[in-house]
Amino acid sequence: MPRWTAALFVALYCLTTHQSSHAADPPQAEREANWPQWRGPWGTGVAPTATPPLEWNESDGEHIRWKTAIPGLGHSSPVVWGNRIFLTTAEPVGEALKPRYSTARGAHDNLPVTHRHKFIALAIDRTTGKIVWQRTLHEALPHDGHHFTGSLASNSPVTDGERVYFHFGSYGLYCLNFDGEELWHMDLGKMQTLHGHGEGSSPALFAETLVVNWDHEEKSFVVAVDKHTGRERWRKARDEITSWSSPIIIEYRGVPQVIISATQRIRSYDLSDGHVIWECGGLSTNVVASPVYAEGMVFTGSSYDTRALLAIQLDGAAGDLTKSRRIAWSKSRATPYVPSPLLYGDSLYYLNHYQGVLTRVQAKTGEDAPGAFRLPGINEIYGSPVGAGGRVYITDRTGVTVVVSHTDRPRVIAENRLDDVISASAALAGRDFILRGQHSLYCLSE
Repeated sequence: MPRWTAALFVALYCLTTHQSSHAADPPQAEREANWPQWRGPWGTGVAPTATPPLEWNESDGEHIRWKTAIPGLGHSSPVVWGNRIFLTTAEPVGEALKPRYSTARGAHDNLPVTHRHKFIALAIDRTTGKIVWQRTLHEALPHDGHHFTGSLASNSPVTDGERVYFHFGSYGLYCLNFDGEELWHMDLGKMQTLHGHGEGSSPALFAETLVVNWDHEEKSFVVAVDKHTGRERWRKARDEITSWSSPIIIEYRGVPQVIISATQRIRSYDLSDGHVIWECGGLSTNVVASPVYAEGMVFTGSSYDTRALLAIQLDGAAGDLTKSRRIAWSKSRATPYVPSPLLYGDSLYYLNHYQGVLTRVQAKTGEDAPGAFRLPGINEIYGSPVGAGGRVYITDRTGVTVVVSHTDRPRVIAENRLDDVISASAALAGRDFILRGQHSLYCLSE
C-alpha cells in the first residue's frame, strides 16, 4: 500500500470511528497520545497511536520499566496524561472495629468493613514510577462492604489534561489540579448496592461537563455537573437497580449523548439537558460492562442471568427501540459480564462472561470473524481487553496477559505473567503498557 494511501486510510478511520470527539478540547492528536479515561481516549479500549511491548518477563526484568508499590487496595484503572499517571486507592487505618453489617444481609461472597479507610488520590511520574503526590481526600468507616474480589476504590479517574476528577462514590467526587490541589468536591449521598457488593461506575467527561451514574438499590439517578465548579447542570431519576457500568459520552450528528447500560434499559440522554433521546430493553440484571460506540452504532452486553449483546443503529433512533429495526443485530451466547467489549476498527471483541473465551465479530453485521476461540492459560478476567499496534491484550486475575493478533484469523502471539493479582484494566500510552495490580503499579515498555 502506498504511503499516501495508508495515511489517508488512517485519517478516514479516525474521522469515522472516533465520533465521540471532545469538540477540540483537547485536540485529537493530544488526546490519542494519552489515556485520559476508563477505556481509553475514545472509550473503545483502543490506543490508536500506542506501541506497547509484545512480551515482558518479571523474573529477569525484560521490558519492566518500573514497578511501584501502591498503598491500600483499589481496582480502579490508571489514567495517563503526559508524564503523569493518576489512580485511586483506599487504605485501612486504625484498629479493627465491629463489622458494620451482618454477612447474613448479603451474599456469602461479601466482605464486611472492619476499619476506617483513607480514600486517596495518587499521581505517579510516568518516567520513573515515583509517587509525585498522594492526597487523602476523605476518611470514614465505610457504611457497606464489598465483594471479596472487589475494593473500596474501583471507580477510575478521568482527566482533561489540566484537572483530574477522582470519584469515590459514596465518599465523594473531587476535582484536583495536576499539583494535587483540590479545586472542588461534592457529596452525592450514600449508595446501597445489591448485596453490598460495592461500587464501581467511573465518571465520563465531555467538553465542560462531567457525568456520574448513580444506580443502586434506592433512588437511582444520573447527574451532570460543570467540570470547573462542580455545580449541577441537571439530574435525572432512573428506574434502575444496582449497575456497575460506566457512562460513555458520544457525539452523533452534532448532538452529544450520554449512554448508560443498565438492567431495565440502555438509555441515551441529551448532554445539554438530560432528556432521554432513546432507550432499549433486553439486558440482564447486574450490568457491569460499559457500552462502546463507533460509526453510528452502539454495542452493549450483559450475561448475569440472561445472555444478551445488542448492536443499536443510531440513524433514526428515538423513543423505545426495543425489538425495533434499530437493533442491527443481537447475540444470546457467550456475551460479556464484567469485562467491557473492545471495539477495534471494524471488529468487536468480547469475552464470555468473565472467562477465557474470546469472540471476534464484524461490528457492522455481527458475523463471526472468526467467532469464539479459547485463550490458553487464562480464565477469571475482570480487566477489559485493550487494543494497540495491531494486537489485543487480555489480562486475568492471576497476572497473566495473553496477546492476540488483530488479524482476520486471530492467533495467540505471546503469553506474559506478573506476580500479582490484577483486576483493573490496562492503560496504554506511547510505548507504555501500564497495569495496576493488587500490590503494585507496573510500567511495561519497549
